[in-house]
Amino acid sequence: MPSQLTSSRSEALVGAVRAPGDKSMSHRSMILGGMASGVTEVEGLLEGDDVLATARAVEAFGAKVQRTGDGKWRIEGAGGFKTPLTVIDCGNAGTGVRLLMGAAAGYPLTATFDGDASLRKRPMKRVTGPLADMGARFGWLAAEDRLPVALTGGTLNAIDYVQTVASAQVKSAILLAGLNAQGVTSVTEPEKSRDHTERMLRAFGAEVGVEEMDEGWKVTLKGGQPLTGTFVAVPGDPSSAAFPLAAGLVVPGSVVTVEGVMLNPLRTGLFDTWLEMGADLTISNRRQAGGEDVGDITARHSALKGVVVPEARAASMIDEYPILAATAAFADGVTVMRGVGEMRVKESDRISLMVEGLRACGVQVEEEPEGFIVTGAPAVPGGATVHTAHDHRIAMSHLVLGLAADQPVSVDEPGMIATSFPGFVEMMNGLGGRIA
Repeated sequence: MPSQLTSSRSEALVGAVRAPGDKSMSHRSMILGGMASGVTEVEGLLEGDDVLATARAVEAFGAKVQRTGDGKWRIEGAGGFKTPLTVIDCGNAGTGVRLLMGAAAGYPLTATFDGDASLRKRPMKRVTGPLADMGARFGWLAAEDRLPVALTGGTLNAIDYVQTVASAQVKSAILLAGLNAQGVTSVTEPEKSRDHTERMLRAFGAEVGVEEMDEGWKVTLKGGQPLTGTFVAVPGDPSSAAFPLAAGLVVPGSVVTVEGVMLNPLRTGLFDTWLEMGADLTISNRRQAGGEDVGDITARHSALKGVVVPEARAASMIDEYPILAATAAFADGVTVMRGVGEMRVKESDRISLMVEGLRACGVQVEEEPEGFIVTGAPAVPGGATVHTAHDHRIAMSHLVLGLAADQPVSVDEPGMIATSFPGFVEMMNGLGGRIA
């Protein structure tokens, strides 16, 4: 990948492509496969840098991990994690490191977790705090609340944990630790976050309870349940599918289909929002894959209008706000995105970077502590070089913007796109885009 990529105004994008495997499910299939007894076969795994880092970590914890084909992997679990001989380097994978810490906490082992410069800036106490309440011990090796950190696990006790902000990563880490804790572990959320961990735990043989409460949702898991290897078919990632679909919506004359996209209702908030904005978005060939609803989504160039995105929708689309903001730049009127403060502690401060990038491209944007407001127009000037801070979603969102802007848009440090979407440039150019 070059040190800079530039996207230029394109003719109509036309064609059908397949989204990369879902990143959330790919991480979880690797981790649960490593924890389980027996063999787990995975099909459709996302072979991006983040997931490959998780695969190496699972191997370091004692599982046998083998790539058997394109997106096909075999994990032979040892029935539990063992003390690794090396530092667990999770690269840029926030999901990977947090879920791995939860899984490892339940075993009598010691492990040190680290990551790249970006991951070292991300807060970890949201996970290590509840894990410490369960009995795990942590030693910060550089800065408090930041990687690297040493974990000592084993002899955990169940907890009842109440989240103030719905987070699938925190919930999943606690549930994975709860598998090997004494008693029944529960996590209560104000809003229901993505439920891939609950679904996949059931596929590996665990019993997981989900109950709707007066204020939120409660997930319960009894400790001491063994996991058994299984087959996992990973559907297409809706977060990745969002980029070619967004290009289809904003580039005049375009008709873009992305096949095999996961339609889990806790992951389709962006599609719901686009429909409210007037997007010509249709879903066909609905079916089941890997225990999830999937379908083929077609986006046609649309005259979008601004909307107020419900704050309660944030948990179902927190990773999609950057590309929503890019499409909102072309919408008629104001798009209000609030209640998304979680964006500030992702791979970067995504609110600040999207505001900075859109303004550089001539878009009117107002920044707020917990959100931002985009005032769109049919014509976006473009003509800027956008700072991405090594964030793949910031880079891809602005490259999509450049495909319909008046002047080219460049992004720096595009190599991080490979963390979630290897082949992004080739796919977009194959549809007729101009990215180089």
